[in-house]
Amino acid sequence: MADRLEDARNLRLPFAELLGIEIASASADRVVGMMAVQPALCTNPAVLHGGAIMALADTLGAIATMLNLPDGAGTTTIESKTNFLAPAPAETVVTGETVPLHRGRRTMVWQTRITGAEGRLVAIVVQTQLVLERS
Repeated sequence: MADRLEDARNLRLPFAELLGIEIASASADRVVGMMAVQPALCTNPAVLHGGAIMALADTLGAIATMLNLPDGAGTTTIESKTNFLAPAPAETVVTGETVPLHRGRRTMVWQTRITGAEGRLVAIVVQTQLVLERS
């Protein structure tokens, strides 16, 4: 399981930057990232918006896919399913851990566990990434 942290951090992902997502570790088999629960990302009451949770998972799944692609290929999300299990309060940090469920030639399926500051499970996301072959 080669460390690909620098490769992951060098990807240009403007939306992830806007959300403040930071990549802690990355390999072809596991990507871990964190996001501060800023008030601007919250709903009422002051807990992380579900869309922000999904965006964190989608970012980590996309990075994991990119680390597994053949040279010149790209990816896009074609399906995502989220189970929300607990709130993530404002002014805390959530962590996402993404692992593969399937890595095929045309699609890859990833599971992301989002946990709160005390390790409480906030959400589980399963997404499918389409492999876009080079033209």
